[in-house]
Amino acid sequence: MIDIHALLKKRILVIDGAMGTMIQRHKLTESDYRGTKFADWTSDLKGNNDLLSITQPQIIKEIHLQYLEAGADIIETNTFNAQFVSMADYNMSHLAYEINLAAAACAKAAVTEYHDKFPERKNDGGPFVAGAIGPMNKTLSLSPDVNNPGFRSISFDEVSEAYYEQVKALVEGGVDLLLVETIFDTLNAKAAIYAIKKYFRDHNQKELPLMISGTITDASGRTLSGQTLEAFYTSVEHAKPISIGLNCALGANQMRPHIEELSQLASCYTSAYPNAGLPNAMGEYDETPEETAHFLEDWAKEGFVNIVGGCCGTTPDHIKHIAEQVKKIKPRPCPVIENVA
Repeated sequence: MIDIHALLKKRILVIDGAMGTMIQRHKLTESDYRGTKFADWTSDLKGNNDLLSITQPQIIKEIHLQYLEAGADIIETNTFNAQFVSMADYNMSHLAYEINLAAAACAKAAVTEYHDKFPERKNDGGPFVAGAIGPMNKTLSLSPDVNNPGFRSISFDEVSEAYYEQVKALVEGGVDLLLVETIFDTLNAKAAIYAIKKYFRDHNQKELPLMISGTITDASGRTLSGQTLEAFYTSVEHAKPISIGLNCALGANQMRPHIEELSQLASCYTSAYPNAGLPNAMGEYDETPEETAHFLEDWAKEGFVNIVGGCCGTTPDHIKHIAEQVKKIKPRPCPVIENVA
């Protein structure tokens, strides 16, 4: 298989779209989430999408396969909340490792089935499985108590420990990349980066390529914890990721100036996977695949991006249109950084 570094020099890569949007289409019940294994669980499990990698693996594999057939070069494991801190909401902290292993297996099985279906594409490079590491439901930079700004509900060590276990399971599950994504608190992301570096150091292994993707929450151009885009980039560039980008919170139209700024800042490759526009009054996304693809085609022509895809509200149809629009456009050249003695 062609190395992802080599592939990024040749063309713009496509990452998949929303997992949650596709899961919602199945209209799963509480019983579906529980499956037979957790039929007698004492807590409600509906909404625990990551658990579906264990209880409904065929559904998760099929979603991955739909994105691959739409043209995705990179698919993300169904592990956005799969660390023991977030899993505590369902009294499933002790299952975080198992969930990550199962999610990696679902994604790898989809790649195998894709290659069986399209053997002529085996030498094209990829597809790659990215171990998705989400932002967690607790934050290190902000207090959950408005009357006590100095209070924190979790420590850096606890966050990094949770991420370490997740990284261990994803790597042992055979992922090709790691993706720290939807970052609204850079300190949480730094805990994830610390855990990743520590894992590979502890196990004397070569690090997997790392993708980092932050979230600008509004027109101010800042993350939820108050950092500007440049400050965010400066805070994480030491990790030497293969790419730094933006995802979620904004639609492509609103994200454009921030992607343009990032393309001028980043010494690595850049990624962007926006939502399908902004949600309507019902919390749904109305932007069509053609509209989303048009925005991302524009970014590609301007030389802003190396990896594109979709976040909330996007579907395989969105990814198909995006892939078609960017396939003949040259990728943004990765800047050459000179060492100054």
